[in-house]
Formats: sequence, structure tokens, C-alpha cells
Amino acid sequence: MRIASRYVVTFAGLLAAAAVVTWAMVPGPVPVETAVVTKGRFVASVDEDGKTRVRERYVVAAPLAGRLSRIRFKVGDQVQVDDGVATISPSPAPLMDPRSRHEAEERLGAAEANLERAKAVVERASAQSNQANTDLLRAQKLAQSGATTAQALERAELAVRLADRDQRAAEFLNHAAEHELSQMRALLARYGNNSDGAPESWNVTAPVAGVVLRVAQESETIVQPGTPLMDIGDPRDLEIVVDVLTTDAVEIQPGAEVAIEHWGGKGELSGRVRRVEPAAFTKVSTLGVEEQRTNVLIDLLSPAEQWAGLGDAYQVDARITVFTQEDATIIPAGALFRRGDSWNVFIVNDGRAQIREIRILRRSGRLAAVVTGLAAGEIVIVYPSDRVAPGVRVGLRQPSNSGPGR
Repeated sequence: MRIASRYVVTFAGLLAAAAVVTWAMVPGPVPVETAVVTKGRFVASVDEDGKTRVRERYVVAAPLAGRLSRIRFKVGDQVQVDDGVATISPSPAPLMDPRSRHEAEERLGAAEANLERAKAVVERASAQSNQANTDLLRAQKLAQSGATTAQALERAELAVRLADRDQRAAEFLNHAAEHELSQMRALLARYGNNSDGAPESWNVTAPVAGVVLRVAQESETIVQPGTPLMDIGDPRDLEIVVDVLTTDAVEIQPGAEVAIEHWGGKGELSGRVRRVEPAAFTKVSTLGVEEQRTNVLIDLLSPAEQWAGLGDAYQVDARITVFTQEDATIIPAGALFRRGDSWNVFIVNDGRAQIREIRILRRSGRLAAVVTGLAAGEIVIVYPSDRVAPGVRVGLRQPSNSGPGR
């Protein structure tokens, strides 16, 4: 009996050891990152960095050749209309030689043409502003009677704000054109009055009220006609310039919504595409690849008080909307992989990975919209490793919600 009991104990020990070895050899579940398939609004966008720019800036240039005195204005200084910003002592050479007179007369003609063009722009901007105000009054009456939507009223209010901004910009250019014309007429008259003697110093005045944005030539020096001296503009009237690939620009339409991020302040700023420039340029990327890009001009729609800290040439990130889909099925783009000519994902069913062929509508950034193959609430594996295969047991981490698409 004692020997039999010893055999029983030994056999039981061997069975236990075999069970432990077998359990140790069975592969454990593969840890995976997962996400829940959701329903929501999917937004495809073009994401690029850009910079702010004063919409209307005036370059004060030297009207004649001579010695420029040191400019006392600094960047950020306020200037008023007709403030003296620079003084030029004309060259002692005769100013009334035929070539000088011809050049002055040509510049006078160009200034007259520029003024006529500015007047036309003011008239057009004024007409657009009047029409926008009329549309707003009509929309307000319809909104009071419930015959229109709140969204239509908001669009009418936005059109009025943009029209007023365009009118102010047009008046700015018109005033600058008038100043340039008067400067050229006075300069030509002085050429005639001082043809035999040394002309007195010429005061260069500010054509518009604003802020000095740049001083191109601060120290005393010799200048030629047309030499830039300083830039003047209104830093409260900003636009955003974003250069995008031409392949992306094809999808961007004027009026598209824009979200401005990472601009230095709190929250996002809202904007709207005003224009996609029709001419492209070549730009070399950081990887040394030549790219064809074009500029997209964006108007800021957020209240000026919200972005008061922004200035000229500040860096921002812009997210330009090019496609939207309501009630879309959304998954992380990291769950997608190609298998032949089709898109596929791994879903988790009863603790095991299963492959599923799907058809996607569009990808944008980190998310993708699915047309067929998935339903809301299913769990997909994000960034599956080479250990994940059909039928493999997986260990789920906490599922993350993919959220509405951007």
C-alpha cells in the first residue's frame, strides 16, 4: 500500500508538471490598441501653416534722387496723414534735363491712372456694402417672421462685416492714390521752378494714417527714385496667407470654412477663404523636393478683440475645410491597411481578431469615413502589428472613441 501510494503521488506530480508546461507553452493574447467605430460629422481638410499679413500696406518710396536724412520713425510708431516721415536733399545735378522731365511726367500719368482705378474700386465696394446692408435688413425681417433660418441671418451679418472691411480697404487705397498724385504734381512743379538753382530739401509725407510696419532704410544715404523707405499699414486689418500644394488647392473653394490654430492665443479662430490665387510658384521643401504651391487668402471672421495680439507676419496653423459628410461612419486612419486592391481592418469579435474588407469614402488626417463594411459600436484594432492575424486572441486595451472627424 505504501508503494502504491508513492506511485500515485509521483504520477500526480508529473501530471501537474505537464499541465504547467502545457499552459506555459500556450501563447497569450496579443496586446492591441483599439478604437470604437462611431457615427458623426466627418470633415476633410487641408492642414498647412501660414502667416498673417496686413491686407493693405503702403510702401513709401523716394520720389526723387538725392541724399536721404536719417529716418526718425521706428517700427510700431503711429503716423498720421501728411506727417513728414523722411527728408531728401535733391542731387545738385540739373533736374530739368529732358530725361528727368519725361520720367516725372510718366510717373504723373501713372499716378492719375492709379487714382481712377482706386475710385472705381471704392464705388464697387460701396455698392457691395449697400447691397449687403439691404440683404441684412431683408434677412432680419424674414427671421422675425420665421420665414428664414438663423444660419441665413448669420451669413447676411457676415457679408455686411466683410463688405465694410472691403470698403475701408478701398478708401485706404484711394487716399493713398490721391496723395501719390499730389506728390508727383508738386515734384514736377518744383522741377520747373528750380531748374537753374539748387532745389531745397523735399519732405516725404505719409499718404495714410497707420502704423510703421517696416523701415527699409533707416540711416542717411543716397537714394534713387523709387527706393523703398518704409511700409505703413493698419495692423488691425489682417488676412492670412497659406501656401498649399496645387493638388490640394484644386479642392479649395472661396467661402470655405477655416479653423485657425496654434496662433498663440486661447481657442481657435474662425476664418473664411476669400481667394485661391490662380498662379502657382515653385518651393523647395525641407526634404529638398521641388513642389508646386499656390497662395490661399483667408479673412478672419472672429471678433478683432479676440485676436488683438496678432501682428503682421505672425505664424499660424490653418485647417481649411474641403469636404463634409453628416452621419458618417468614422474610424481612425491607423486601423486601415491594404490587402490586394481593397482596404481592410481588423475587428475584435469574442476576444479574437477577424479581418474585414471595407470601402472608404475619404481619408483626412488621422480619421477616415467608411461607406460599407463596419457599423457603429464595433471595435477595430489600430496600428495592428505583424503578430495580429485572423483568429489570434487579442488583449484589449481600453477602447478609445475616435470622435467626429477632422
